Amino acid sequence: MSEQPSFSQFPLSPAIQQAISEMGYVVPTPIQVQAIPVVLAGQDVMGAAQTGTGKTAGYGLPALQRVLRWANTSMSPARHPVRVLILAPTRELADQVNENLVRYASKTPLRVGVVFGGVDIKPQTEMLRRGVEVLTATPGRLLDHVEGRSVNLSQVEIVILDEADRMLDMGFLPDISRILNLLPAKRQNLMFSATFSPEIKKLAKNFLKNPVLVEVARENATAETVKQVVYHVHDSEKTDVLIDILKTYGPEGTPLKQVLVFVNSKICCRRLTNTLKRVGIEAEAIHGDRTQEERLVALQDFKSGKCEVLVATDVAARGLDIAELPVVINYDVPFGAEDYVHRIGRTGRAGAKGLAIMLSTSGDTRQVTAIEELTKQKFKLEDLSPIPRHQRRHAAGDREDREERDRRRPRPNWRDDDHEGRVRPDIPQAQKVVYDPIFDSPYDTNSAEVNDQPAAEEPVVRTPTTAKPAKKQPRVAALLGGLLRK
Repeated sequence: MSEQPSFSQFPLSPAIQQAISEMGYVVPTPIQVQAIPVVLAGQDVMGAAQTGTGKTAGYGLPALQRVLRWANTSMSPARHPVRVLILAPTRELADQVNENLVRYASKTPLRVGVVFGGVDIKPQTEMLRRGVEVLTATPGRLLDHVEGRSVNLSQVEIVILDEADRMLDMGFLPDISRILNLLPAKRQNLMFSATFSPEIKKLAKNFLKNPVLVEVARENATAETVKQVVYHVHDSEKTDVLIDILKTYGPEGTPLKQVLVFVNSKICCRRLTNTLKRVGIEAEAIHGDRTQEERLVALQDFKSGKCEVLVATDVAARGLDIAELPVVINYDVPFGAEDYVHRIGRTGRAGAKGLAIMLSTSGDTRQVTAIEELTKQKFKLEDLSPIPRHQRRHAAGDREDREERDRRRPRPNWRDDDHEGRVRPDIPQAQKVVYDPIFDSPYDTNSAEVNDQPAAEEPVVRTPTTAKPAKKQPRVAALLGGLLRK
């Protein structure tokens, strides 16, 4: 029986060992076991690893160790040039890679930073001009800084392409080629990809020099820890089926928590999120039209549990690092079979169990067949219809029964844009007013008599009626023509 591997077996500095120990890292994942020694040896790497296998630590820890000799506490920017460059396809992935690297390097003087689009460029420029040894970036924003002369890449020793297949799918190849031409010819190259398409193999041939293949799963494989279920539903019932799943598929019929729902379009993402909110499900959306700040807030709310369901387009399919994400639902069958692998790779990470549900309609047959061929498996489609209304109340428990009774009660005819649970003040049937009898008295020229009358000891409280008192003709002085002519 072989001894179980541990991080202590790697020749990492005590500072890095302390940092990963505080993060709770004890047993390295298979890709970390294979990649860390190779990267430490200075060799190029071609990593074939599905998402969630721990590849960030697989390349991040040894990269930090290799440039640790340059660490210093000098305030001079010239002493902190970029030595490690990580390129990522999306803002979310870049931000999360940076978060991990900051924690890995927290016990060292190394400076770690990130740049990506969608946010103000000025703080990033100031950070780069102060100096940073380890930089994570999206290709477009990095080129913006290159053109602005806020970053110098002439001393990069290690360059890493993370989610290389995704970057090619998003059309970043020209930007990547331009960036690589700015780097020193003598450098270490690492490339990680979940899939090995012909385009990826071509890029690897031009980018890597005698690479070591690091592979922990067969090409385009899905994790064995993920239970995959495909339901055949009618297109018009898909939203109702989703709501039923979210409200009843938890333990003992309870609502699900922390569910990532994937859709194919931004407009569907917005509409579905609003629908879920209307039925009492705390949901947020993450798609390309939202600002970076909005996307980060939504992601943080989801991670913290404030938000139960995160509805996302494929912009979030890569790089989301959410610990113990239990369920991923494909509301829409992805257009590309490879996207299915990336989507369900959000759950069942690092050995944890996960559930992947896909809702398929009669128009999705071709895409489902393509997924089966890619993943080398055969789905057993199960027909699923929405829960009937009389059963839905019982399945959801007493809380939903109360909500249903509340919905039956007559309500004022107002437009309700408030979230459920917000308390509104009760409106009385009729507003009572303080009544003074002087206002029913006819006009009297002898105003002194009226004014000299003592006020009533207690005002009379009356409820106004719809009937209006007859309008009385006021007396008009003779000088103004008020005398009647006979």
